[in-house]
Amino acid sequence: MSFVELLLIAVGLSMDAFAVSVCKGLSVKKLSAKHALIAGAYFGGFQFLMPVIGWFLGSRFEHIITSFDHWIAFGLLMIIGINMIQESFSKAEELNDDFGVKTMLMMAVATSIDALAVGVTFACLDVSILPASALIGVTTFFLSALGIYIGHIFGLRFKAWAERAGGAILILIGVKILLEHLGVISF
Repeated sequence: MSFVELLLIAVGLSMDAFAVSVCKGLSVKKLSAKHALIAGAYFGGFQFLMPVIGWFLGSRFEHIITSFDHWIAFGLLMIIGINMIQESFSKAEELNDDFGVKTMLMMAVATSIDALAVGVTFACLDVSILPASALIGVTTFFLSALGIYIGHIFGLRFKAWAERAGGAILILIGVKILLEHLGVISF
């Protein structure tokens, strides 16, 4: 998998965290760099950790699923992408200005579950997990921190767009993986 593909996956996966960060930024009355760093650390940290966990799980069963791993990658990316797009049409989330451990931990886990599934996909595609996960984590860190500021300045205008764009990116990468395996395209 190329760097560009990994970067697109990283951006796609970070859109949930970005959208939540926009909401968090909107809820903060007096914004400080501390808010952006907390959001970036939690969201980026879990987006780094979850693909690693998924990769280890996928690697344990790689010998069993090798013959149909491209279908797994395609299916997981499609499901995650479609789910992100559907969520973008749901009602707005409740604003919460709490940056405490319990709140941030719950949100970080919730926004990184899809990264766990992508980690399983990475095991099927023989992706080097630590650099890929680091790219996902760093990308999410920066986009989450940026989301705090964007939310504080602009409000919710970018939330739905971010979720739709992230979902579309993941769907397109899933289709590309399948088409490459079937020999329809090659990059």
